[in-house]
Amino acid sequence: MDEHLAVLLRQAAALRASKQSDGDAYVWWGRVRSQHRQAGLPHMESIRAIEASLASEDSPETHLYLTDYRSLYVADLAEICFKPLAQSEMSHVPAYYALDHLECDFWFKLWDVRRLVTDDLPATIEQLKKLHNVDYYDQPVSLYGGMVNLPLVVTRPDGLTFFDPDDRDRATDSVLWAEFDAEIGTQVAHVERSLRDDVLGEIAWSAFDPTVRSFIATAEKIYRDHRSDPAFDFSAVMGSFSKALEVHVGGLLRGACAKMPPLMRFMNVDGVALDLAQARGLSLQSLIHTLSSDEGRRRALVDSLHNGQWLTGAFVAVLTQFRELRNDATHERRIDERTAKLWRNNFLGVGSDGYLVQLSKVKPR
Repeated sequence: MDEHLAVLLRQAAALRASKQSDGDAYVWWGRVRSQHRQAGLPHMESIRAIEASLASEDSPETHLYLTDYRSLYVADLAEICFKPLAQSEMSHVPAYYALDHLECDFWFKLWDVRRLVTDDLPATIEQLKKLHNVDYYDQPVSLYGGMVNLPLVVTRPDGLTFFDPDDRDRATDSVLWAEFDAEIGTQVAHVERSLRDDVLGEIAWSAFDPTVRSFIATAEKIYRDHRSDPAFDFSAVMGSFSKALEVHVGGLLRGACAKMPPLMRFMNVDGVALDLAQARGLSLQSLIHTLSSDEGRRRALVDSLHNGQWLTGAFVAVLTQFRELRNDATHERRIDERTAKLWRNNFLGVGSDGYLVQLSKVKPR
C-alpha cells in the first residue's frame, strides 16, 4: 500500500505544480498471478462485466477495497486493463512489480485511495461486514474463511459513496483523499480509536461515515495538542466540528427529503430553487433554514426520522448558537481554550449528554 500511495502522491504533487493534466494523477494496482495457479480465475467474467460497466457514461461510483486484515482502504476505480501495461504507463506503477518479475492477471486503475481503518482488526471486520459477497449467496464478507478467489466481487447495500467530487473538495480543500490522509497521518487514526473506545462508544461512532469521523477526530487532536497553550487560536477545532456537522446532517436531510413531495423538497437559496434531496455542501445556515423554516417539512422530518423531534427542535438551537461562534471565528475573532473546551465537551459528552451521541440516534424510520 505504501508503494502505491507513494506513486499516487507523486503524481498528485506534479498535478499541483501544474506539470500535468487532471487525468494524469492515478496509480495502477496489479492482481498478481500466483505461480502455482494453473487454471483461470473462476469469476473472470464477473470482473469483465465490471470493466464494461465502468466504460458507461452513467457508471456509478465503483470501488476497490484493499486490506491487510488490520487496515482497510477504499479506492476509486476508473478502469480494469486485461492486457500488459504499455511502457508509457510505468511511471504510474510501483517499481517492485518489475523488480520482482511479477505477472498480473489484470490491472486496476485507481484515481484516488482513501483510508477507512488503520491498524484495527475489529474495525476492519466490522467495515467488511457492510459488503456482500456476490459469489457466496450475497453473505457479508468475512475475513475468516471468506477470502478466496480474490478479488471478491461485492455489493454495498447501504449505497455509501466515498469520492463525490463536491463532498471531497469541501472536506479536503480540493486535494485527493490520499493527500488528505497522508497529511493527517496515523495520529488522527489513533484519536478516532480513542473516541470510539473511550468517549462516544462503538454504536454511536459507527453511525458516522469516515469523512465525519475524520473531522471529529481532527478537532479532538487539535484540541488535545494545544489545550495547554494559552495563546493558541482554537478556531480550527470549531472549523472541524462544523465540517463534521455539515457533512452528517446534510446526508441525513438528503435521505429524508428524497421521500417528500416536491413542494417540501425544494428550498430557495439565494434566488435559486434547491432540491434538498440532491443538495450537497450545505452550510450551517442552510441546514438551520432547512430544519426550521417550513413547518410542513419539519413535521415530515419528525415523522421520517428517529429522534427527529430533537433534530428539528433542540438541535436547531444548538446549531444556531454554534454557527454564530463559527462565523465569529471565520471573521478573525480568536477562539480561546475555554470556549473550545465548552463546545468540545458538549459535542463529545464530557460530563454531559453529548450532542454527537444524540445525533447518532437520528436515523431513518
